[in-house]
Amino acid sequence: MLSILSLRNTIDALIPITRFNRGEANKIFDEVREAGCKIVIKNNVPACVLIAPERYSEMVDMIENQYLLALVEERERNDTRATHTFEEILAEDGLTFADLDAMEDIEIE
Repeated sequence: MLSILSLRNTIDALIPITRFNRGEANKIFDEVREAGCKIVIKNNVPACVLIAPERYSEMVDMIENQYLLALVEERERNDTRATHTFEEILAEDGLTFADLDAMEDIEIE
């Protein structure tokens, strides 16, 4: 259900293209920086969306994260290989975390 608040926000985001024709671009860009985005209307139809660079960057990050999550989930579903913990790998070579800690103290020249 569309709330009155979201409807109000949508209406506030609309900008007629004629404002650009009147030389109000700088004022519109200030509004975009403040609000995050505006929808430019031409002939009563949305023509484009103006988005603040910060908001755009956030959106791109969210899309990339969602893509990576989907990729991980797909790989986990299709992966039939056995997995091993780091401790198991160390144990195969007869090592422990204490051995690794001791190696950090060794100076290599």
